[in-house]
Amino acid sequence: MMGTVRITARVDYAVRAAVELAAAAPGALTCDRIAAAQGIPSRFLQSILSDLQHARLVTSQRGREGGYRLALPPAEVSIARVMRVEQGFLAEVHGQRPEDVEYSGTAVPLASVWVAAREAYRRVLEQVTLADVVAGELPAPVAELAALEEAWRSFSDEAVADRGR
Repeated sequence: MMGTVRITARVDYAVRAAVELAAAAPGALTCDRIAAAQGIPSRFLQSILSDLQHARLVTSQRGREGGYRLALPPAEVSIARVMRVEQGFLAEVHGQRPEDVEYSGTAVPLASVWVAAREAYRRVLEQVTLADVVAGELPAPVAELAALEEAWRSFSDEAVADRGR
């Protein structure tokens, strides 16, 4: 579960749409404008914007000055908050929260590993706001992680390297 961080297209699109809205804040953008700016299929984006609106992260207005707007200042909206709208939990094991997983025998400590991995993931996603992304300035702890050379290597690269040892 934790070897590869999987971010679905829907989650990726939701975060990218929210970043576009953050960049335009307090102004509004049409669905088509967001879709064009981010290369997101418009019909798919309409559904995502509806989800974000239902979660009270986005508002919409009809008319000449209409479009979608963030409902909150970009500095108050974390990446994790947007992600949860589309996927619920940030991490799960076989459809369960890591803390609800039960193992037996020698695997019992694995539940703690999954909980710790989720917490590390959550700490990054909760720290970064839409305003940070728009400004291109990540919080120092996140920027430090992103600057690590090994952070840019894929899990499959590591598996190949491990096999060679």
